[in-house]
Amino acid sequence: MTTAHPTPTPSRVLVLNSGSSSVKYQLLDMNDSARLAAGLVERIGEATSRLVHSPLAAGGDKREVTGPIADHAAALKAVAEELAADGLGLDSPELAAIGHRVVHGGLKFTAPTVITDEVMAEIERLVPVAPLHNPANITGIRTAQTLRPDLPQVAVFDTAFHTTMPESAARYAIDVETADAHRIRRYGFHGTSHAYVSRETAKLLGKDPSEVNVIVLHLGNGASASAVRGGRCVDTSMGLTPLEGLVMGTRSGDIDPAVTFHLKRVAGMSVDEIDTLLNKKSGLVGLCGDNDMREIRRRIDEGDERAALAFDIYIHRLKKYIGAYYAVLGKVDAVVFTAGVGENAAPVREAAVAGLEELGLAVDGELNAVRSDTPRLISPEYARVAVAVVPTDEELEIARQTYALVNS
Repeated sequence: MTTAHPTPTPSRVLVLNSGSSSVKYQLLDMNDSARLAAGLVERIGEATSRLVHSPLAAGGDKREVTGPIADHAAALKAVAEELAADGLGLDSPELAAIGHRVVHGGLKFTAPTVITDEVMAEIERLVPVAPLHNPANITGIRTAQTLRPDLPQVAVFDTAFHTTMPESAARYAIDVETADAHRIRRYGFHGTSHAYVSRETAKLLGKDPSEVNVIVLHLGNGASASAVRGGRCVDTSMGLTPLEGLVMGTRSGDIDPAVTFHLKRVAGMSVDEIDTLLNKKSGLVGLCGDNDMREIRRRIDEGDERAALAFDIYIHRLKKYIGAYYAVLGKVDAVVFTAGVGENAAPVREAAVAGLEELGLAVDGELNAVRSDTPRLISPEYARVAVAVVPTDEELEIARQTYALVNS
């Protein structure tokens, strides 16, 4: 007599982040959060398309494929072939779900959501408020559905974490009827990162997320800040679009709205030209011609005044948001830096906190100089408010939310 063994529960999640001409992906095993594979397809639709695949579980060498990849369907098929070559094919019974990063979920989607026809229709209705992102996310979802129509596909929204903001923080002071008719309000972005980092910061402090107030500074080429009280976002710097808030690599961040009218009337610029100026030709690159913080710091060390001014403007805005969110929260347990600049640029962290000693903030020079990929405190023991560096992991956050939903 043979003993029947129970079929193991599928534990793998494929995370897809589809951009307008790229697809980033990771395959994770949620039994231990191990990364089995990761990669990037870029320049989709061009003759110089490129796929870089890393078989992390097998410990093999990174593989690169170059040549034309016509569209997202071809890109995901190429990804599926690379995964299959490592014994991790999309037809595997161990694959539990595919989790998709979707930038804009509006007010309707406050949590990860299994994708249905109705959900897709709502994501499409949100395209006017996320014209650069939601169309690419939609393309990635549809392509994945054709490859595994039997598998749960889950949307994890960048905006979801910020839907807990009170109306006093989310509303703009414009005519209510006009705002409601056109969905104009602060939505916020980078939500999966803010959720992950605020929770990991609480863990670093040895507390439950419900017990701590955290200011999260997500500083990459795109940058945003959030005020998180007891695990819930109560304010964030990005707004209707990712343009509002901090000075970024190529985006202006906060600006007098009348600048747009002035450029239209006086400079004769079109709406599209102004859009391009503020989103792609402003921020650090507009101020000094570089959006790489490492290059900016090198130029400062060589006495470059434009680079120094760009850095000072960047830090000035950052300090304003730290102070503002300190006031919003009333009590702050930690200020945490994350993403590419936040995790790696020690001078940014030092400058952002300098002069805020009366608020209980300080940075230890030696701790701040240490380079590490693990969560860590960089404040001295005497500081009333912890200052931390917590590497973000949006893919793991998407995988966790996706897996929890399909197994609930």
